[in-house]
Order: sequence, then C-alpha cells, then structure tokens
Amino acid sequence: MIILAGTPIGNLGDASARLIDTFKNASLVACEDTRSTAKLLGMLGVENRPRLVALHEHNEDELAKTIVEQARDSDVVLVSDAGMPGISDPGYPIVALAAKEGVTVTSVPGPSAVITALAISGLPTDRFTFDGFLPRKAGERETFLRSLANEPRTVVLFESPHRLARTLADMAAVWPADRRIAVCRELTKLYEEVKRGTAAELLPWAEEGVRGEIVIVVEGAAPAVVDAAGAQAMVADLVAGGMRLKEAAAQVATETGMSKRDLYQGHLAS
Repeated sequence: MIILAGTPIGNLGDASARLIDTFKNASLVACEDTRSTAKLLGMLGVENRPRLVALHEHNEDELAKTIVEQARDSDVVLVSDAGMPGISDPGYPIVALAAKEGVTVTSVPGPSAVITALAISGLPTDRFTFDGFLPRKAGERETFLRSLANEPRTVVLFESPHRLARTLADMAAVWPADRRIAVCRELTKLYEEVKRGTAAELLPWAEEGVRGEIVIVVEGAAPAVVDAAGAQAMVADLVAGGMRLKEAAAQVATETGMSKRDLYQGHLAS
C-alpha cells in the first residue's frame, strides 16, 4: 500500500509514535527532499534507515507509475518536508493513480498548517475553503482575490513571507475595509506569531519585513443585502451572460442567503 505520513510542521515533539514506527518499518520512503527527510529520521532516532527517493513537483508525474506498481507488492511511505503530503505538496498524482489502479492508500495523520492556522485564527471554523498559494503575478493575484470577494466561507491561503506585504496591500484594495484577517507565522515553532486585524491594519507590520512560513486566514464575506427583486435581477443578469439557471440561482443564493429554489422558480415564473 501507499502510506501518506504527516510530519511535523515545526515542532519535532508533534511527531507521533505511529509516525516513528512507520519510518522504522519502512523499506522505501518517497520524500520531497531526501536531505530534509534524512535529517528528520536522525532526529527521531530511526536507526533502520529506509531507502529514500526524491519526489517533487518536477518528477512526481514521471515516478507515479513506478511508485504505484511497487506499492502493489510492498509498502511505500510518502512524505513531504512538513505536514501532510499532497496538500500543496507532492503526492496528489500518486494518490490519484493509486485510486484508479486499485492500490490501497492509507494515512498516518499528522500536523497540518491549514487546520492549525484555522483553529487558532479566531475566525469562523464551521465552513472553510483552502486555496493554496496565491498567484505570484500581480494581475493574476488581483483577479484571484476578486474571485474571493463574495466567498461566504472562511478562506485559508499560503503565502511567501517576501510577498506578504504586497498581498495585504492588494487585499486592502480589493476587499471591504472591515474584512478580518489572521496572519499565522511559524506555526508550532519557537517564534510562532498570529497577527489579527484588517488588511490595512496588518500592512505596516508586514512592510517591516516578515520571515518564516506564512498562512493567511480570511473571514468569509458578509451576505449581500438585497431584496427579493434585486436577487431575481442578479439571477437574470447571470443567465443573460450565459450561465445556466441552476448555477446562477446557486451563486446568488450563496451571495444573498436567499433560497436557491425560490430564486430558480422565481426566474422561471418571470
């Protein structure tokens, strides 16, 4: 089988006994960086060193078939440098192929920067979406942020520390001024820090220079305040623009909090 093994995101004490046993019993570990994994094995006291194979974004598609075929006969442990593999890290193509080929995939659960940041952010946790790393190019990043302008769920994002100030500036320009944000830095590490406020409030801090791993948690957008007639007009505009009625009704329902069924039926009756 293929074993997805979650590794510490900063604090070595978060390594579970099951993770250590998995490493001790492994003969092959596919890892994002063989040097990082070798160092981790040493720090965890794993003396029976398994064979390490580098698996990264440039070769995982090429290696997927080989790894999946090997997993038919023996266990293959899959790890990233930190956290759960496959979550904005190498792993997904292998899991997808294994599922297609009928090869068992299991997990040794471990720390996740996404869930850790969400839990300590102080923002709603009942419904959320994870959107990975923001686009690097300014135009693409602005377009991406505008697409989240009406997202009602809490949004979790990854960002590079040297792009954080620029991203907060873009957020302040695109989103309502009162939308709350939590920037979580160096989670589980010695200098862990959580900064909370609006994008404009956090911008001066970010402009001073920030180091370490960054996770941004963003408050969901407030439902648009419109009456029934206004909501029906929104549906009509989307349909006129080429969107299917079912999708248009669902989108307006999400943005306004109104009934998708009522919006759908209302358009048909108009």
